[in-house]
Amino acid sequence: MKTYRLEFNQKIPVPIEKAWDFFSSPLNLADITPADMTFDVTSPIDKDEKMYAGMIITYKVAPLFGIKLNWVTEITHVKDLSYFIDEQRFGPFAFWHHYHQFEAIDGGVNMRDILHYGIGWGPIGSVANAVIVNKKIKAIFDYRFKKVESLFGKL
Repeated sequence: MKTYRLEFNQKIPVPIEKAWDFFSSPLNLADITPADMTFDVTSPIDKDEKMYAGMIITYKVAPLFGIKLNWVTEITHVKDLSYFIDEQRFGPFAFWHHYHQFEAIDGGVNMRDILHYGIGWGPIGSVANAVIVNKKIKAIFDYRFKKVESLFGKL
């Protein structure tokens, strides 16, 4: 299976504690995901609950063509005010590893996402990635960038 790597960076003008508080809450993910993905957290998570290593989060999501899928991720690593990693356990990808890093910088926070993913299906998966999947993931992160900027401003 071929794996793909994408990296995204964004600087926001807030203290690292404020950024961490927002992004470490699983329920806030829906706020920064495009509405057409109908992203719903189905886990019984309290609004003030923060991510922790071993946390399992379940979702209903429609990543392509409005088809709703179940997605299960595990938060495998957390270092407060620094990073967390989510890995898909069940869902639309053959492989999904998403590293979220937060670094205090002058005037705010640099957020860095490194995503590794695989589709499977051999050559068909490679074509699907080139034609649809890679563009869709980039569009999701472009939306997120704009939404985060509208919530927190830009640096």
